[in-house]
Amino acid sequence: MNQILLFPEDYISENRVILKERRLNHLRSIVKIKTGDSLKAGLINGPRGNAVVIETGADYATLETSLTDTPPPPLPLTLVMAMPRPKSLKKAVHYATAMGVKKFFIMRTWKVEKSYFDSPVLQNETLRMEMILALEQSRDTVMPEIHIKKLFRPFVEDELNSISEGTVKLTAHPAGEYECPRDIRKPVTLVIGPEGGLIDFEIRLLEETGFVTVNMGERILRVENAIPAIIGRLY
Repeated sequence: MNQILLFPEDYISENRVILKERRLNHLRSIVKIKTGDSLKAGLINGPRGNAVVIETGADYATLETSLTDTPPPPLPLTLVMAMPRPKSLKKAVHYATAMGVKKFFIMRTWKVEKSYFDSPVLQNETLRMEMILALEQSRDTVMPEIHIKKLFRPFVEDELNSISEGTVKLTAHPAGEYECPRDIRKPVTLVIGPEGGLIDFEIRLLEETGFVTVNMGERILRVENAIPAIIGRLY
């Protein structure tokens, strides 16, 4: 936890908050806080700054906040990913959030098992907690958006064109004809298939929507590894 992420319900006055449970446990066991300590803090979807420990009790800590700094700029990338294995989804969302991605679209493709969409990982609170942990790690405060799309063709034909308008459109696929570009520093909409890959029909449909199919070399990467590798290459 490189930053304490605060929420409106934590506030007891304009600049004072009370922390309990998970965050308090971390501050006590890992940071080993004491009265007078200054910590990095940020308000969810708001500014960042510092918080000073004013008081600690058996099950709480009171902090005085001073939040005047803006959060880091978002990564100009929209991530469209086929639903991976639930454990991989948690990792992928965490890593991408920590790197600044603010908009996710999770879709079903031909090789995605239907049962994946019944996983409790897709429950709002599970992914929300994963994003909170990533924001704490990266000293960000802005919560990403996640949209679930269970029908591939209607999503690509009816929505993806407007979502990706004005961006560089890329589909990451091992058999892509072109090498993934480097250091483009432009807004990108990136489509990543499942570990089994996208089928030819899905690739063609994406290409008809203006997406260029690119590769990352001969090695096949897991989704949670491919995402940070591609982001590091693009930006």
